[in-house]
Amino acid sequence: MNTATNDLMSNWKKNIILFLSSQSISLFGSALVQYAMMWHITLTTESGVMMTLYIIAGFIPTFILSPFAGVWADRYNRKILIILSDGLIAISTLILAIVFLMGYEAIWLLFLMAAIRAIGTGIQTPAVGAILPQIVPKDKLTKVNGTNGSLQAVIMFVAPMVSAGLLSVTSIEMIFFIDVITAAIAIITLLGFLKISVHEKASEQQKTSYLNDFKHGLTYIKDHDFLKTFFLFFALFFVLMAPAAFLTPLQVTRSFGDDIWRLTAIELAFSIGMMTGGGIIASWGGFQNKIHTMTLASILMGACTVALGIIPVFWIYLFLMGVFGVAMPIFNTPTMVLLQEKVDENYLGRIFGVFGMISSSMMPLGMLIFGPLADVIEIEWLLIGTGLLMLILTFFLSRNKVLLETGKPVIDEATN
Repeated sequence: MNTATNDLMSNWKKNIILFLSSQSISLFGSALVQYAMMWHITLTTESGVMMTLYIIAGFIPTFILSPFAGVWADRYNRKILIILSDGLIAISTLILAIVFLMGYEAIWLLFLMAAIRAIGTGIQTPAVGAILPQIVPKDKLTKVNGTNGSLQAVIMFVAPMVSAGLLSVTSIEMIFFIDVITAAIAIITLLGFLKISVHEKASEQQKTSYLNDFKHGLTYIKDHDFLKTFFLFFALFFVLMAPAAFLTPLQVTRSFGDDIWRLTAIELAFSIGMMTGGGIIASWGGFQNKIHTMTLASILMGACTVALGIIPVFWIYLFLMGVFGVAMPIFNTPTMVLLQEKVDENYLGRIFGVFGMISSSMMPLGMLIFGPLADVIEIEWLLIGTGLLMLILTFFLSRNKVLLETGKPVIDEATN
């Protein structure tokens, strides 16, 4: 470790508090706008097609951009990339607020905004995933990622209620301005108070082309068996999660009743579960072998998915949604840490770019299969079937020697 890195690690607690606080403030503003735009489209158009277009506009750019953004996160200063993505979103939101205030409230502008925000997210996600190991000792990554997961769960729990409350007393333009302010706070914090040294590759003169860097990232995955197996497992697992993630509201409407409170209740149960799970993994840290922690969470999610297709009592159904929510951060946190620990720092951005592509695309692709099937097969049977397949897939995860070897703990000398 060089002197700059040692200094950075010696102040890691202060740095991570500044970093997570700034990102949480920015995320809260973004979540307020996200829900406000979604509800505005819903109330204005009452059209399922319009909502589908909005979701597509917010998904496609992230999917397309992720591998490119991964290369950027390895070639350039990651802190600057995060600031630029926040700035892009803030400026576009400010322009939208002004246009709306002038009386031009075309729905297509909200689709455009969703796409721009997705571009910002696509740039930011691999940069954030790759920057954490620069400022956090390796043996603290699980705690930090778990804490970050809890913060995000709290924000996603609170934001819909706050956004709905604000929409009832003020205009959507004012919510846009709140997002601009929160993004500005995050940018000022990163620029003025957080010192992060540039990682090795970004500090060097780039000797290879952008395309070669991208190819080197793919070669890195090809040359590391654990990454190939890891990404294959994730792709399959995320496809199988699609019914539990997207079809449960429809199942509740069909099987338990179309009361709004029931749909709200399952979202709240899942969000509370995620907050709880984030707290558990942050304080516990998981098993010594991270694959064992992922296996436990996968078993919980698979079993809950099967049970959601069987249980006829709504209150038990809610409990199972909560348990599923608990399992999510216990599954996601060791996943992030494993990549942060085992991947060469100079390739982290590209690896997180590929991972972002998988995590953002597999469940929507799964819906292309299970969505139409839900109209000809009872959702309960889809849940039972995918839950059993998740458990079978988990068995192979728990027996894979390459992944078990990779999941062993890393001892880092820079602990404080």
